[in-house]
Amino acid sequence: MAESRAFALALAKALDSKKGAKISVLKTGELTTLAEYFVICTASSTTQVRALADECEKAADQIGEHLHHKEGHGTGEWVLLDFSDVVVHIFLEEARKFYDLERLWADAQPVDLSGELLPG
Repeated sequence: MAESRAFALALAKALDSKKGAKISVLKTGELTTLAEYFVICTASSTTQVRALADECEKAADQIGEHLHHKEGHGTGEWVLLDFSDVVVHIFLEEARKFYDLERLWADAQPVDLSGELLPG
């Protein structure tokens, strides 16, 4: 779905605008009914995890997309934002290594983000 891809890229850009690290987008639609895309990001602190999640919600609202479900916001180590077609995962480094979604979803097609995110 082109619309889902554009929304996933918009969320990746929102994460990038707040200094999210190691941002990746995986096309998962052919592998699962959970979502068309996963957006994965690393935060440097629990405060940044919350700030990145808030920025994603703000970006989604501006596009007219609505959050269907949120998990983990209270712990600060990770947050899952379910926008139906796109699911955002924001982790502290240790949690990202533990869940290792890129390995778990190794058959998913990575989306090329070169030219989409800010350099550096």
